[in-house]
Amino acid sequence: MDKITTLDTNWVGRPHAIAAALLESESHRAIIDPGPESTLATIREQLRARGLTVTDLDAILLTHIHLDHAGATGALVRENPRLAVYVHAKGAHHLADPAKLLASAGRLWGDELPILFGETLPVPQENLRVLEGGETLQLGARKLDVAYTPGHASHHVSYFDGAAGVAFIGDVGGIRINDGPYILPATPPPDVDIALWDASFETILARRPARLFLTHFGYAENPAAHLAEFHERLHRWVAFAEQSLGSVPDEAAALAVFLTKCRAEMGERLGPVEVEHHAFTGEPKLSFLGLARYIRKRAQ
Repeated sequence: MDKITTLDTNWVGRPHAIAAALLESESHRAIIDPGPESTLATIREQLRARGLTVTDLDAILLTHIHLDHAGATGALVRENPRLAVYVHAKGAHHLADPAKLLASAGRLWGDELPILFGETLPVPQENLRVLEGGETLQLGARKLDVAYTPGHASHHVSYFDGAAGVAFIGDVGGIRINDGPYILPATPPPDVDIALWDASFETILARRPARLFLTHFGYAENPAAHLAEFHERLHRWVAFAEQSLGSVPDEAAALAVFLTKCRAEMGERLGPVEVEHHAFTGEPKLSFLGLARYIRKRAQ
């Protein structure tokens, strides 16, 4: 029987922050977005609770290579060298040689990088299965259609299980904790592109999924309503960033204005504890940096 199980990676001791999806069909087992290496012990525990180990896995499917989604991949392959790793062509070389990926993440996270994400190991070239979008993957009896869905990242793909009615969309649908009352944009540098993101919304809606699986965190039950709400908020945050950059003389001051606007909006829908949890999971500071970069590139 085909099964989809949500694995809570309990990122730095925080439940409901990063969700991996365990897909089981016949004798085939795969994980979509296993999370960072810092949560690998939790993944092992979650598998063990289901009578499985890392060596029972056949594949890792990545929506994109940001460390909170993909950082554990190299360590998993070291533990299970037969793992097939599916990733978009634009991200594949950064898995094989993560030096530039780690340098970029280091600029954003500084000394917190190893605490949050652990050690990011390279993935051997022979384990990589390079995607462009448009493929259909056969995983046991399960078929997953792959679509290219950039916007959050230039190398982002989504996976569609037509039989189950589930779309695994990584960060295209933002951050919504357990189908809760607020959807938080995640727009970190370096390659946010809002026009491409809008097109990716259409790509997902055209498949008419019954549910969306978000890495942060869990299922969204009404895809059309969810994506409509998130589209509106994403564009509002772009406007927040533009207004902030235009209202003060330097980017540091603009960041402060932007964060004030965003936290006020979050506070209208969430209690203080949930505001803090969403902000930790999505890091609005990084969202400002990504949007500011996008706005400058668009102006050029």
